[in-house]
Amino acid sequence: MKKPALTLIAASALLGGCATPAYVSPVEVTRFVGDAPTFLAQGTIQISPASGLDSGSIEYSLYENAVRRELESLGYRVVVVNGAQVAQVALDQYVVDEGRRRGPVDVGVGGSTGTYGSGVGLGIGFNLGGQPAERVSRELSVSIREAGGATNLWEGRAAMVATTNSDYAADAAAAPRMAEALFAGFPGNSGETIEVE
Repeated sequence: MKKPALTLIAASALLGGCATPAYVSPVEVTRFVGDAPTFLAQGTIQISPASGLDSGSIEYSLYENAVRRELESLGYRVVVVNGAQVAQVALDQYVVDEGRRRGPVDVGVGGSTGTYGSGVGLGIGFNLGGQPAERVSRELSVSIREAGGATNLWEGRAAMVATTNSDYAADAAAAPRMAEALFAGFPGNSGETIEVE
């Protein structure tokens, strides 16, 4: 009766020793304020995707909803069309490989479990090969301008890095974190870069 328990303990120790620790960076935020900051955080605003983004995708809707919540908390009334101002949302995410950009990636949530003799389920998310977990870099950019205008009243970028085994590997967790950091202390100091934990 003791042998299965010892086997389970040994297996747990092995899995714990091989798992790569999760990593999440602070959110790095840079903002630029135009010449007319008094027009910000009031009236109506509509949200639109930057060129090339699929406005019908689940990924985009997560970030759009996060941006909407922040704009509403600032005092804007978000409308579908005919807003006095427009907030354009841009997204970029890619795998970072040894400090170099490797290519775009879609990060989702998934996984499965199995059993090994004892009836105890083991997750397959552990990295048993000793290789570090991949790091995904994300950037959320928002620019605000008057409807029909070409000059930005405000623009900001929020960037973060998270390993694929972290709590922020999925867009559903990353989107609100990045949007909240981006609009913290709105409109912010023009040209200043801050880090938000």
